[in-house]
Amino acid sequence: MSTSAPVPAPDILRRRLERAAAAAGDAGFDALIVTPGSDLRYLIGAAGGSFERLTCLVLPVSGEPTLVVPKLELPGYSPVLVDELGVAAATWVDGENPAQLAAGLLKSPKRVAISDFTPALHVFGLRDVLSGVEQQLAGPVIRELRMRKDATEVDLLRRVGAAIDRVHARMGEFLRAGRTENEVAADIAAAILQEGHAVAEFVIVGSGPNGASPHHGASDRVIEQGDVVVIDIGGPLAEGYNSDSTRTYAIGEPRDADVVATYAVLQEAQQAAVDAVRPGVTAQDIDRAARAVIASAGFGEYFIHRTGHGIGLDVHEEPYIVEGNDLVLEPGMAFSIEPGIYQPGRWGARIEDIVVVTEDGVESLNNQPHSLVVL
Repeated sequence: MSTSAPVPAPDILRRRLERAAAAAGDAGFDALIVTPGSDLRYLIGAAGGSFERLTCLVLPVSGEPTLVVPKLELPGYSPVLVDELGVAAATWVDGENPAQLAAGLLKSPKRVAISDFTPALHVFGLRDVLSGVEQQLAGPVIRELRMRKDATEVDLLRRVGAAIDRVHARMGEFLRAGRTENEVAADIAAAILQEGHAVAEFVIVGSGPNGASPHHGASDRVIEQGDVVVIDIGGPLAEGYNSDSTRTYAIGEPRDADVVATYAVLQEAQQAAVDAVRPGVTAQDIDRAARAVIASAGFGEYFIHRTGHGIGLDVHEEPYIVEGNDLVLEPGMAFSIEPGIYQPGRWGARIEDIVVVTEDGVESLNNQPHSLVVL
């Protein structure tokens, strides 16, 4: 692994470690065990992968945090460890039991929380050596920190939001009749990199009936004159924070007579949801604002997913903007607002912006036109 990606300032990371330990204690845990992934990157700034060799941060509620890491991978982590963060390193070599090493760092724990996306290989290994210890998911603890973005994180989301806006602004270069979805997607992916992303994480080009499948991807279908085309694109900056923005385009005058009126309903719904965002309302209130407009116009059965998802180091993270989520929104929470109307076998449309809750309302991080763009 490597920590060559930009790392947050040490004082920011130290505060995150302190807050995570305190939150774990408040939740009744003795320690967090965090394996590579976005949670570990959030806490120590290291972007790594999880392999068959166990790497994990053992973060006790009181005491020194320690990174258990294979000796051969320590050089990739050392710049962010002891000198800057006060995180010790406990190394191991093949033939030793790293789960036993991790367990030995804890003093008679009763409850530990393990990061949500830890591979089963390591979950079972930790379970075996902590057989008398209650083990729960760490997600409910860490998400309380991660879904409230600080000023540095919001600025990174602004930057990446502006970068993906620049890609949408170039869509006339790529999207036209006679090209396949795959050809258009390849050009868009290149533009995502050109406009400042580290990776083109996803490119959805849903033309004609394919636009009625929200997670279609791209195919060999040839785009036709009169098609409505859903373009959903995004990816991370080198710092790891992601963009995600959808706009809907028409290749000349739409072929179907109902497109303009139906799209107007969608545009009204998306704006209603954005307008509803402010501190003190709940996540489900935002979903309801969009859904009410679409349902009242008779398209309720064609809006088949939640209104939004949180975004940051992951494309999808807390908070989720969905019925049943009574989480009260607070400043710093960032999420998508992306209602859609999907008519199977015909066409679909979606409008998506990333927004951030401010002290008294909302800031949209995507600012390309919401109207149906005719190319």
